[in-house]
Amino acid sequence: MAGPLQGYRIVDLTAMISGPLATMILADQGADVIKIESPGGGDFTRQVSNRRAGLAASFLNNNRNKRSVSLNLKDPRGIGILKRLVADADVFVQNFRPGVIERMGLDEDEIRKIAPEIVYVSISGFGEKGPYAHKPVYDPLVQALSGLTSIQGGADQERPRLVRTILPDKLTGVTASQAITAALLSRERTGKGQHVRLSMLDSVIAFLWSSDMGSQTFVGAEFPQQTAQSFIDLIYETSDGYISVAVQSDKQWEGLTRALETPEWLKDPRFGSPALRQQNIDDRLALTQSVLRNRTSGEWLARLEAQDVPCVPVLTRNDMISHPQIVESGIVVESDHPRAGRLRQARPAARFSRTATEQRNAGPLLGEHNDEVLADLGFAVSEIDTLRDEGVLGAAAEPFDVSETGTDQ
Repeated sequence: MAGPLQGYRIVDLTAMISGPLATMILADQGADVIKIESPGGGDFTRQVSNRRAGLAASFLNNNRNKRSVSLNLKDPRGIGILKRLVADADVFVQNFRPGVIERMGLDEDEIRKIAPEIVYVSISGFGEKGPYAHKPVYDPLVQALSGLTSIQGGADQERPRLVRTILPDKLTGVTASQAITAALLSRERTGKGQHVRLSMLDSVIAFLWSSDMGSQTFVGAEFPQQTAQSFIDLIYETSDGYISVAVQSDKQWEGLTRALETPEWLKDPRFGSPALRQQNIDDRLALTQSVLRNRTSGEWLARLEAQDVPCVPVLTRNDMISHPQIVESGIVVESDHPRAGRLRQARPAARFSRTATEQRNAGPLLGEHNDEVLADLGFAVSEIDTLRDEGVLGAAAEPFDVSETGTDQ
């Protein structure tokens, strides 16, 4: 069995990151995801930089294990083909700006005429209502509006800062994949499909609340302005690099003082309890840094580990992929793509003991599965050729030479 979701079919109209990542998670878990793309170029991430043999890393890293059908949805025949696909599908996913899917004639009511119990999924940027609902959305805008940039800045009076990864996009993808699975489980129990709606903004705000919004939790006792406990990161400079050390309990604090050979810290009234160490965090971290600067990362890690103090090296992306812990976990895997050559990617994080996942393909070419999918729908070869000639169906995937795998930026 190729994953716990084998046998489920998903018709995927999403593009960019949030929607494609959501459906890739489900595809990795065995679902048959049919990605519908415009024949004129497909998902925008196909066109971005860092490409080899015409395939972008961004596209490959969010569209593994899917089948691509390039379909002109501005032609009524293209809409007709899509509806035939939907008739046998379990999930329909779209992330167009609110109002677009209705103009296309593919809103929930229309889809339910074909597949009454389908799980219909709408992913938006700011939500379907409100003054920002129809605004164009990109990840930095969601970071700004959600309060994430203020949290990352450290305090309200400091300059807001972006998280240096597209957290809203990716978090929305993970949230959507879980919600889709929950809706499918509900349908198994009740026989009824439903409409799953989520936005990038809502996903981030819900995510932040568990650890970063305590000051706004008690109604009537909100903090008027957020201040930072410390602007010092738990990243310490050593004589040859950087390490991270995190100490919470009294036992760990005692272990740190032994490793750093600073027993006098145990008698310092500023650090006598976890609460005091938190109140005097800047002094504590500055003292720790002053000592760690004097030896190499390797020396300190060995001493800290001997005292059972939580610590790790700070790795670059290049270093991370070869670190023994990463290698042993098997999270980074390599595979062969017929056009792009040898790929390195992260395997699905969740592993299943009875329904192990497998990689069926490393990322489809635009329209690679046109003929295969339409043949499954009952189209004759001559009909498929006519649809292609008349621009309803994209051109067949171009032949290629596996030796032509040069990188183009």
